[in-house]
Amino acid sequence: MSSPAFTTADNVPARSVEDTAARRRLGAAGYYACFKGIVWREVLRYLHQRERFLSALVRPLIWLFIFAAGFRQTLGVSIIPPYETYVLYEEFIAPGLIAMILLFNAMQSSLSMVYDRETGTMRTLLVSPFPRSFLLLSKLFGGVSVALLQSYAFVFVAYFWGIQPPPITQVKLFTFYDAPAWLGGVFGTMTDPVITPLFSVPELLQPFAGYLTLVPALILAGLMLGSLALFMSSVIRQLENFAGVMNFVIFPMFFASSALYPLWRIREASPLLYEVCRLNPFTYAVELVRFSLYGQVDTVSLAIVVGFMVVFLAAAVFAYNPSKGLIARRGGPGGSA
Repeated sequence: MSSPAFTTADNVPARSVEDTAARRRLGAAGYYACFKGIVWREVLRYLHQRERFLSALVRPLIWLFIFAAGFRQTLGVSIIPPYETYVLYEEFIAPGLIAMILLFNAMQSSLSMVYDRETGTMRTLLVSPFPRSFLLLSKLFGGVSVALLQSYAFVFVAYFWGIQPPPITQVKLFTFYDAPAWLGGVFGTMTDPVITPLFSVPELLQPFAGYLTLVPALILAGLMLGSLALFMSSVIRQLENFAGVMNFVIFPMFFASSALYPLWRIREASPLLYEVCRLNPFTYAVELVRFSLYGQVDTVSLAIVVGFMVVFLAAAVFAYNPSKGLIARRGGPGGSA
């Protein structure tokens, strides 16, 4: 009699020889079908939840239409990169509001993971012969796909509000690093930014180039925030506790960042808060989005976003490991939370 597909102790799939052979038989076509199915499931779930679409737009639009109108006269934004002229407050906070959409969507996606684990639906997914890391990555890309739809819906509304990226003739690499004082001079501080042209944009695409260069920034920032939320979903045991944890994570990350105020203004108000903002990975997600709208790649933000994405994703994969991670200690993916 062949060995069972599950261990009787924790109801998690055993990584047996049969599983490995099954994976090899699936091939690239099987992996593609699995990836497509998971991503499409997330997109269809989003399209069928119209209230989720509206709620995703209400938050940033309230900040854009109401709060920005009040702050416009009291908060001036000086000429700082990537801006070449003075900009209205609405234009300054637009990248931060786009990043806020990514953050809220990541948390909602992880909420569905907690729900699926409580109802036992997750077991159906995780017992498949595909590697668990691949399944989690597919789930992550599904959430990012939804975030792209939400972000461009907001960008579409902002376009008619007069918030548009300028025409871009060249895509450039922006490099500037102001080392924190607490590092003790280990890394040198640059006095002036280094801007390196990468390639020219065809004249036909120049008016819309900012919307195209925004795509990779949204994907990378969405993957970083989604990986963090995916790890959180392995830590939270009960669905009713998730709302409190979301508020504990979302609002400090959002307000202690450069989403609403320039960092130089925060430094003038509170040097301690300024250092907190610089330690916040969400700050670099905002700056990555901000520079991408102007056809620039902020190298420091790019490196930090990719670095945190790798760390968060590795933590999530370990946490969902059936033998070593947090899921194993709590009775499996479909066990009691």
